[in-house]
Amino acid sequence: MASLNIAVIGIGYVGLPLAASLSKYNKVIGFDTSKKRIKDLKKYIDSTKEFNTKKLKKLNKLSFTSNSSDLENSNIFFVTVPTPINVKKKPDLSYLIQATKIVAKHIKKKTIVVYESTVYPGCTEEVCLPILEKLSNLKLNKDFYLAYSPERINPGKSKYKLNNTIKVIGSSNKKALNKLSEIYKKICLNVHTVSGIKTAEAAKIIENTQRDLNIALVNELSIIFKKMDLDINKVLEAASTKWNFAKFEPGLVGGHCIGVDPYYLTYKSEKLKYKPKVILAGRKINDSMGIYVAKNIIKFIKNNKIKSKKILILGASFKENCSDLRNSKIFDTIRYLEKRGAQVYVYDPLIAKNILSRSVKKIVTKLNKKYFYDVAVIATKHDQFIKMGTKSIKKNIKKDGLIFDLKSIYPTNQTDWRL
Repeated sequence: MASLNIAVIGIGYVGLPLAASLSKYNKVIGFDTSKKRIKDLKKYIDSTKEFNTKKLKKLNKLSFTSNSSDLENSNIFFVTVPTPINVKKKPDLSYLIQATKIVAKHIKKKTIVVYESTVYPGCTEEVCLPILEKLSNLKLNKDFYLAYSPERINPGKSKYKLNNTIKVIGSSNKKALNKLSEIYKKICLNVHTVSGIKTAEAAKIIENTQRDLNIALVNELSIIFKKMDLDINKVLEAASTKWNFAKFEPGLVGGHCIGVDPYYLTYKSEKLKYKPKVILAGRKINDSMGIYVAKNIIKFIKNNKIKSKKILILGASFKENCSDLRNSKIFDTIRYLEKRGAQVYVYDPLIAKNILSRSVKKIVTKLNKKYFYDVAVIATKHDQFIKMGTKSIKKNIKKDGLIFDLKSIYPTNQTDWRL
């Protein structure tokens, strides 16, 4: 491979940071099927808010396109498309298959195809490889090479980015593995190579499954301790004094990874005639937490004889300091409340109104309605909400209004309920 002609397929929360990092050392094409996404990026607008205009203008070696013919000269493809679940909580591989078909039409001899999208162990070789070989009329390891290196970056305002993250890489060929190690070492903290693609896929899937189970345990403990009139946060603080205690906090589990990846693993497990017990139990608990929160809000409203039920939700994204709405569990809470006659207003300063309007009915762009709401629910730990304090929040709710702090941002004596 004389020169590197890199293409990143899927320019979202994962693809754009990867393409930007790679473009520091090589020319890179960022491809996305969304013409609007490409049009925005060419105008230096990033709807994910991972990059501001100033940073985008500095990416001189990165070009954007939605025209697949521009991929003709590419010889290394990084596939970073979404891998969500469907309504039945089964893997939705439609984006992955579409991307694979696009890549297959442009691979040639000595091309390396790298998948970063999260999948179940075996998916890359069982689903993607046959498509690549069939549409390209080329054979793996004889003509082209295949690899898997799971994305590990943390979207939003986080210290964990590509440059300080270790990359796991599995490949079909030692030569390709060495080449990818060389490329990734320039943009990551280090690389960890594994014996095969399936091992790399499995490593990714258990990272998030483990975290999901740990949060599920703490969520269940929170439910139990509430019945005992115990503050889970004080219990966790005390337990954390033991050297081997792993501290996790209760909360709504959403996003594109933790709330999704376990279902990819359980899907494959069930195909192999084993129905997981612990993993699905954890998922059941975490998937139910949005409704659990809503039921407690309704309970407090009834107990306090509040009639109008105007509820302000502070934060809609699945995690703090990012604009990502994917699989955010606060929408379960909102839908439950609305079905029971509540008027729910949503305020999230990090999400554009046109994007938020796809998911909610009532959007608040400014907190300027004094003593208007009956309940305020802090759903996301945005820095702005931390700085705001309960004094500012109380200016927006009625004098007998309630504050639900789902993220334990404020002292217990300043709120009415918390997870």
